[in-house]
Amino acid sequence: VKNLHQILTRYPDDKLVLVFSAMGKTTNALEKLLQASRAEQTDLKISLLEQLEAFHFDIAAELFSTETIRPLSEKLESLFEQLKTDLNRIELEYDRHYDATVSYGELLSAEIISYYLVQQGLSAKLIDAREIILTDDCFRAANINWQKSCESIQKMAAANSDIHFLITQGFIGGTLKGETTTLGREGSDFTAAIMAYCMGAVEVIIWKDVPGLLNADPKRLAHTEKIDHISYAEAIELAYYGATVIHPKTIKPLQNSKISLKVQSFLNPELPPSLIDYAGESIKPKPSFIIKDQQVLMSISARDFSFMNEDILHKLFGYFAETRIHINVMQTSALSLSVCFDEDSQKLESLIKGLEAEFSIRYNSRLTLFTVRHYNQKLADAISSHAVLLEQRSRTTLQLVVKSL
Repeated sequence: VKNLHQILTRYPDDKLVLVFSAMGKTTNALEKLLQASRAEQTDLKISLLEQLEAFHFDIAAELFSTETIRPLSEKLESLFEQLKTDLNRIELEYDRHYDATVSYGELLSAEIISYYLVQQGLSAKLIDAREIILTDDCFRAANINWQKSCESIQKMAAANSDIHFLITQGFIGGTLKGETTTLGREGSDFTAAIMAYCMGAVEVIIWKDVPGLLNADPKRLAHTEKIDHISYAEAIELAYYGATVIHPKTIKPLQNSKISLKVQSFLNPELPPSLIDYAGESIKPKPSFIIKDQQVLMSISARDFSFMNEDILHKLFGYFAETRIHINVMQTSALSLSVCFDEDSQKLESLIKGLEAEFSIRYNSRLTLFTVRHYNQKLADAISSHAVLLEQRSRTTLQLVVKSL
């Protein structure tokens, strides 16, 4: 948080919108807390809540003296009381309950940071994202109402034209009825893109704990390279296949308005950022490696031995759309459809329930999906040394589903 203040001094004359994610592993902690609450595991729920409260109050204690911390402490206490109330709403359908509770990570983070910046004497104001990022009620993957959102954002900006730093929460939005929604994991980048699009911004900068956009996850592969400059199209491809630095929906509104995107290190802000814009189309892209764990590989065939024709595929894709399962890889044969997707026990159960009357289903779980953009044969041979269950190749992309390492 203190590093943030240093970064903001780099923009003395610019009016900025600051979008913040949850701190640390708060989103994961809230997901565990939600599971414990729905399973009525009271002792675990209390323990997880205490850990979450201690984490945020410890951060506040490091930032403020006992004389200045009281107003923030009262706000944090109020948020935790609201969280406890929302956790107890176990009668809610899971996705709605998820959004009502997991969203507190961003609410807590933005509250702490906005208070810190104001205490540092900066012209800053916290704006509730749920009042300006307006969505439908597709909980956990809400769709933006672009017209209403832009109207609300522009009205908010006009009313706060004298404020230097407008602060809001990433990842979350709200329905027209006032219910909290979320935009999908890593959705804070998408929030920034929405704000930029609606306000006519010049650029978006995503600050990360890595040197910029890398061609692989440094936590998974020892040797990574920084990508200095790529096109919007290549960035969308990487995000689509699962690159975690950028939310899949971030690029479209930026590309539509020709807003450049930079990915920069907050640990080393002097390093040049990675740049995403139209000019990147002239640069030859490097091979990029994307690894997704917790994958399901499912084979589906008609019980009556029918061909896997367009009518049957249409029906199957309808089931996937209904259960909101995103297919990462798919292949068809004469009699079967093989699909790979992220493991989610509730969605998987719903999918099987919908399919089993008409279709035979076989599946493996806990698999890993390797995707390589701009591969060569040497790379393909190296990755193919694993136990491959499914392989898909195009001229630019290689995908392999393998048993988890």
